[in-house]
Amino acid sequence: MTWRDPSGRTLADYPHPSVAVDVALLTVADDQLCVLLHQGRSLPGTFLRVEETLRDAALRVLREKAGVTGEEPRQLAVFDDPARDDRGRVLSVAHVDLVPAARLTGALTPVDALPPLAFDHAAIVDAAAAWARDAHRDRPDPRGLLDEEFTLLELQRLHEAVRGGPLPKDTFRRRMQEHLIDTGTLSRGTVGKPARVFRRAPQETP
Repeated sequence: MTWRDPSGRTLADYPHPSVAVDVALLTVADDQLCVLLHQGRSLPGTFLRVEETLRDAALRVLREKAGVTGEEPRQLAVFDDPARDDRGRVLSVAHVDLVPAARLTGALTPVDALPPLAFDHAAIVDAAAAWARDAHRDRPDPRGLLDEEFTLLELQRLHEAVRGGPLPKDTFRRRMQEHLIDTGTLSRGTVGKPARVFRRAPQETP
């Protein structure tokens, strides 16, 4: 039985927006926070199918337009400006993830040097970058961009890439130390004095 309101109309009789799912897939490459673009001008995205969950649509986007599987993007925000898409009324449920650069192929672009993007995708990238910076504020490499073991210098370079600027060495190391486990080994094959090697202590994934 089809539901009808008091005027006899069904849900299909009312105007309704289309729902898009756009994914900001972030990484760090060449000491810069970067985003994967689709065809150089937009984020990977798709329209939600009737039978899909938002999660399913986001995974389909990664699989079909980014060639990425095995990740779990999370919802970032809804972008609902009525004028955001000149094709009609479209809501975007933006998703975000931060993955190692080695898992990505395609056009990686620094978030601070974006070309003109379609729709409001630049605003989505800004929100995604803010999410990444917040995730790294007090935690060392929360999304596993580094190898399992790393030096404090490597960790600081990662955080500076995500932040987009330098961090005071002593303050940074004091803040990170309680979240790290000293492996008791020293780095090898590097120029200069060998550095202590650490790994991440167990922690909640953002």
